[in-house]
Amino acid sequence: MLSQVVFTLLLIGAGLLFFYHIRLLRKTLSIGRPADLPGPSWKRWAQMIRVAILQERMMDKPVASAAHWVIYVGFIVINVEVAEIILDGITGGHRTLAPYLGRLYDGMTLAAEVFLAFVFIAAGVFLWRRNILRVARFHTPEMRGWPPLDANIILWTEIVLVLALLFMNAADQLLQERGVSPYFRVGTFPVSRWIAPLLGDLSDTSLIAVERTAWWLHILGILAFLNYIPFSKHLHIFLSFPNTYYASLEPAGKVDSLPQVTAVVKEALGFPVESQSESPSPLLGAKDVTDLTWKNLLDAYTCTECGRCTAVCPANITGRKLSPRKIMMDTRDRLEEIKKKLHKNGRWEPDGKSLLGDYITPEEIWACTTCNACVRACPVLINPVSIILQLRQHLVMEASQAPETLNVLFVNLENNGSPWALPSVDRAKWIDSLS
Repeated sequence: MLSQVVFTLLLIGAGLLFFYHIRLLRKTLSIGRPADLPGPSWKRWAQMIRVAILQERMMDKPVASAAHWVIYVGFIVINVEVAEIILDGITGGHRTLAPYLGRLYDGMTLAAEVFLAFVFIAAGVFLWRRNILRVARFHTPEMRGWPPLDANIILWTEIVLVLALLFMNAADQLLQERGVSPYFRVGTFPVSRWIAPLLGDLSDTSLIAVERTAWWLHILGILAFLNYIPFSKHLHIFLSFPNTYYASLEPAGKVDSLPQVTAVVKEALGFPVESQSESPSPLLGAKDVTDLTWKNLLDAYTCTECGRCTAVCPANITGRKLSPRKIMMDTRDRLEEIKKKLHKNGRWEPDGKSLLGDYITPEEIWACTTCNACVRACPVLINPVSIILQLRQHLVMEASQAPETLNVLFVNLENNGSPWALPSVDRAKWIDSLS
């Protein structure tokens, strides 16, 4: 009974803590501006199924794709056994689902064991790629300190959780064979059977201690992992689904116009201006995360730090100071700073810092060619270009800090109606050279 009470309290505490952090995350996202998300819902559902569930954008890298698929499916399959562990913990029973599932229970334990082995191998592959093979996109300047440590923590945690479950099953099998109550014969364990000989010389009491220790280690690891996720890049486990659902259905590269500018231009040209129920934001572009849309902020929290965007960025490849991954990581870092203030004070007040300047430099955003290669490469439909363009708009239209080349362009457009320093009457003179 004491064990049940302790377990139930831990379960409730971990659940409430996770729920609090999710609410805090939602509150942080709400500091962003409203986002216009046109398009029918069925197309959004289809996009989410295709990208988040079927993971179509990961198929170009077979090894990484296969390993990710294994962990993704394994997470679903193994959690059936985790659900049973939770039931056992609450009720004080053992293998609670077995009497209800009958022969299906053998299939469930068989599938769980097979995927435990696959997840163990996949996690090893990812560790090898990051730390031994040292894939280049995992070792760029922004991937120092916490980001690689975070990735390794998750992978080693997965390995420990897998081993705990396998050792639990191995000890369980031996106790079943010895007829120790309440370890009745049930389930199929083809993988942990190979571990059982390591425990064969232990007494019944020692085997029970191994089984119980592994049981507690696994479930406590799961609860700790659950509350680690909100502070990790692995938050994409949950956010990739809403992020792909709300991602734009428009072709990559389509730039949204600013309503304030559109209204002024229409009025100048004599077109009727639609009355707006809500007054538009007085700010042109974005200087801080509060000026971005909530969808931009969701993008930042969904970033997996895989680096596919940076790996295909032509500016980054040619040595310019731009990494689309860093843009998203910097945005998330700024959001995390604000989230801490929301946690401490319950509200957000400007602190004198901003995303532009304190986190992202003008040199970075002006290096972008807006080719949208990063958008097309992202496996979860994140759009760094949207953030870059909004930061540019602020520099040009609010801070008047455009590069000299753009200032020349603006002057020519104002004086000549074209980007070239030629009067309009001379526009067609280049044709003379063709005759």
